[in-house]
Amino acid sequence: MDNHSSDSLYQRIYKLVKQIPAGQVATYGQIAKMVGNCGPRQVGYAMSHTPQAQNIPWQRVVNSQGRISVRKDGAEDPRQMKLLKQEHIIFSKSGKIDLVEYGWFGPDWEWMQQNGYQQALPPGVEN
Repeated sequence: MDNHSSDSLYQRIYKLVKQIPAGQVATYGQIAKMVGNCGPRQVGYAMSHTPQAQNIPWQRVVNSQGRISVRKDGAEDPRQMKLLKQEHIIFSKSGKIDLVEYGWFGPDWEWMQQNGYQQALPPGVEN
């Protein structure tokens, strides 16, 4: 993680997620690839532990199918869908977000380089 290794993993995830603009979403895998040295599950854990005082838009991170991931109790968080709908994100009847339409391409390249993140394909274009 070069000179940014002093930042904790969760803080690096939060810093990146704060860059996702309203009306767009990223996937756990996309965030993991940009942060580096972590996987989608770790991003999910970080999103489930977001400090409220930091105003991290956790709701803008969804799974690779464009769905809201289920929580420990096996249910989706109804707040997440509500918050995303308030940002004018449309869900299909089956509860999916069109990742091609609403997927985030990430911060600009200069910001990514200055902050030690890696380029990743946007949602809907991921391998």
